[in-house]
Amino acid sequence: MAAKENTGNAFVETIKTIVYALLIAGVFRTLFFQPFWIPSGSMKETLLIGDFLFVNKMAYGYSYASCPSIIVPRFGIQVDAKDICGVFDGDNTRLFASEPERGDVVVFRHPVSGRDYIKRLIGLPGEKVQITNGVISINGTAVELRDDGGFEEVMTRQGPQGMRPRCENGAVGEGGICVKSRQIETLPNGVSHPILNIGNQASDNTGIYTVPEGHYFFMGDNRDNSADSRLAQQAGGVGFVPFENLIGRADRIMFSSGGRSMLFFWTWRSDRFFKAIK
Repeated sequence: MAAKENTGNAFVETIKTIVYALLIAGVFRTLFFQPFWIPSGSMKETLLIGDFLFVNKMAYGYSYASCPSIIVPRFGIQVDAKDICGVFDGDNTRLFASEPERGDVVVFRHPVSGRDYIKRLIGLPGEKVQITNGVISINGTAVELRDDGGFEEVMTRQGPQGMRPRCENGAVGEGGICVKSRQIETLPNGVSHPILNIGNQASDNTGIYTVPEGHYFFMGDNRDNSADSRLAQQAGGVGFVPFENLIGRADRIMFSSGGRSMLFFWTWRSDRFFKAIK
């Protein structure tokens, strides 16, 4: 009997260890850092498909959105942050709140779908934002732009979803070089970052957006390939994002892989490991 009892106790202890580990990991992810894998090219060249980073959740304080969402459609798993922390939703406030700064690269919950998005903060509460010929104006003053050559990448399927890049130099065959125009954009607070352009399209010329109090205006750095605040939520865009929907600030890329799987070591981008996000 002693052997069976010892085996039973060992099994119980193993289960306890797993449960404790999951609880600790859950608390760590909720309060401090959340892993985030870049699934699309909307933030090129700042962030590439396959970049892996941790989101600093302490940067702006905590709200219902700080609770993790676990969505794995392949296995029918869909646990939304509101399922766990929905009681804190609705007042657009945060605990230990700190205001984000213009130019921050922010992960936030989409106000309608609840999916996590990552974009750059452009417009602050109360400001008027407009895009004219691809140039952002904030409260009537255009941001500084300077040409900076081009961004090149190989035309091939990228990431687990196998998406192909859009190119300014027209139709490019498999293995060809896909080119986009590159500019350096400097925001009013002095934050500079690269942006990419493919060509003229509707989102390069907009009306005036007046950012409501308690909300923010976001754009992707890959300007012609980003669903962001330029497009209303009902039309598949992001619209204005409430303060409480911010999850955290992206500060540093920890790992990067350009292949369909992170296990394909020959596709690892070692030059992007531990790279600061600006």
